[in-house]
Amino acid sequence: MLHRRVMGACSAVVAVGALALAGLPGTAAARPAESPPPSASAHAPEVSPGMLKAMKRDLGLSTAEAKTKLVNEREAGATAGSLRLALEGDFGGSWVSGDTSKLTVATTDASAVSRIEGQGARAKVVKHSLAELEAAKSALDRAAKRHAPDATPVWYVEVRTNTVELLSSKPSEARTFAEDAGVAADAVSVKRSHAKPRALYDIRGGDAYYIGSGSRCSVGFSVTRGGQSGFVTAGHCGQPGQTTTGSNRQAQGSFTGSSFPGNDYAHVAANSQWTSTPTVNSSPQQVAGSTVAQVGSSICRSGSTTGWHCGSVQQLNTSVTYPQGTVSGVTRTNVCAEPGDSGGSFISGDQAQGMTSGGSGNCTSGGTTYFQPVNEALQVYGATLTTTDDGGGPDPEPPGGTWAASTVYQPGDSVTYGGVTYRCLQGHQAQAGWEPPNVPALWQRV
Repeated sequence: MLHRRVMGACSAVVAVGALALAGLPGTAAARPAESPPPSASAHAPEVSPGMLKAMKRDLGLSTAEAKTKLVNEREAGATAGSLRLALEGDFGGSWVSGDTSKLTVATTDASAVSRIEGQGARAKVVKHSLAELEAAKSALDRAAKRHAPDATPVWYVEVRTNTVELLSSKPSEARTFAEDAGVAADAVSVKRSHAKPRALYDIRGGDAYYIGSGSRCSVGFSVTRGGQSGFVTAGHCGQPGQTTTGSNRQAQGSFTGSSFPGNDYAHVAANSQWTSTPTVNSSPQQVAGSTVAQVGSSICRSGSTTGWHCGSVQQLNTSVTYPQGTVSGVTRTNVCAEPGDSGGSFISGDQAQGMTSGGSGNCTSGGTTYFQPVNEALQVYGATLTTTDDGGGPDPEPPGGTWAASTVYQPGDSVTYGGVTYRCLQGHQAQAGWEPPNVPALWQRV
């Protein structure tokens, strides 16, 4: 954990742009019906100068290359989601790679290769489906609740090798741990590692906020809940009832919920002096949604200690053991972070990804950092991400159906809208103006 204190969304009304609390998104307001948003795969997201500078420094990209990469990654997510639905139980995972973020889709069915390639993706035939690998990882998670091995602090589904990979300083013990959990040997790979992840403490998306009279953390994303502004952050930063002050040292709010270990998310409700904004840090980077990035996608982080840093998504669905216990379902990245960055914003283009949890290394020598996916926290707390789609008017009346704004949808979920059934292609929180017919990158008509 990378825990420190950071100031919250102080003077939010005055500093909306600067209020980029390392991750304080708010509610998504209605977008005028006459100007629906473009498909999530149809345009390049607006990238702030701060994020662009970090992408150039950390990824070695020019401005044009960075924008092209973000567009390709967005399109790859839509294609991968469509193929995942088509392949059903034969889907083996997907990822992007290379400077152009070329999509690869794995399958256990060799006859599906032509179908995958017909969608412009590379195909890879594998032994295990993604469902099988996720079941194997769940078995390790259950075993860790009984006894988490000290020498094996991290394990995750590695779709690129079609295994559940464990990082361990004692590989033989890691293999024994997997065997005792009932995981087949051919579904496991072990990589020698001496990493010792820790939590990173430290509210504007990326801004600092302080807990009580002590520690500092960073704001993840602005949200609203029940009409009240607030933000989501790391669970290890505070406990329900603890009060917070913002980066300006003014009274800010209090924790209404927190989960750690097991998960690493929390919600802070702000007082009336603070207003949620769709901004991450003083760059400012705007937040437009929360579509989940593919493995291999570029991703950037903002925190109150080290500011903007970028890298790529290494693995989804990772379990990591800190001194306080095991946290499951986090995403592993090669983005560096340091104490005080905890809770801060992870964002891919203009899509919120999650809140900094912990890691190893630092921003001088490099490191590995884990983040808690934001959509899970939004779902648990019934909070709405604050985004740029604030049309200033009432939500339009839906034409009938089960689709609802502010709901978090996962790939494969089915909804009806206007008498038509749609299936979700990419995980995201729905928002007014992004109804299924308007965003084919997120919804497929069936």
